Amino acid sequence: MKTKCSILTALLLLVFHYGASSQSQEVQQLVLNVEKLSQFKNILSDMKTGYQVLSKGYNAVRDISKGSFSLHQTFLDGLLAVSPEVRKYRKVAEIISMQSQLVKEYKSAFRSFKQTDLFSEKELNYMSTVYGQLTSRSLKNLESLLSVVTAGELRMNDEERLEAIDRIFSDLEDKLLFLRNFNSKAYVVSRQRSAETSGISSMQQLYQTK
Repeated sequence: MKTKCSILTALLLLVFHYGASSQSQEVQQLVLNVEKLSQFKNILSDMKTGYQVLSKGYNAVRDISKGSFSLHQTFLDGLLAVSPEVRKYRKVAEIISMQSQLVKEYKSAFRSFKQTDLFSEKELNYMSTVYGQLTSRSLKNLESLLSVVTAGELRMNDEERLEAIDRIFSDLEDKLLFLRNFNSKAYVVSRQRSAETSGISSMQQLYQTK
């Protein structure tokens, strides 16, 4: 803007110097020269801008190919951060609570089944295998959760992290429901066998009294 004003001032001074003779050949030539100079500067400016665009494009392609594109890296690094909203998401605490409940319930049930002496060694081994697999997979759920809510572990935005937490929650919830269904069926078998044992014992006592 300052350059344009300077050029305009110079032109006015020249016009005044030549006695307001706007048709003077010298003034006309000077105006043409100034216009050509301005056009030339615009051309140079456009060429410079074009060169910068091409240069940046080339450097971007080169840096990406080398794995060192700064903007790309900055964006990816930003995805490593975890916002407070994600950390405070209610399902984070619920997942930890469910995993703890799963371990507590399987230990209590398994201890009870072993104490009844109503299950064979093969059946107890099967139960142990089921409980072991559930525990192992639930711990993997916790590991996944830890990766999602820990900065620097995974490149995800907030929406992706919340969706991942929802999936972990749903998966662990299914495991807990499976455990409770499994234990419920085992308790039914235990009560049936206990009743059958009591019936046999009663029959034996009845015959012995006779």
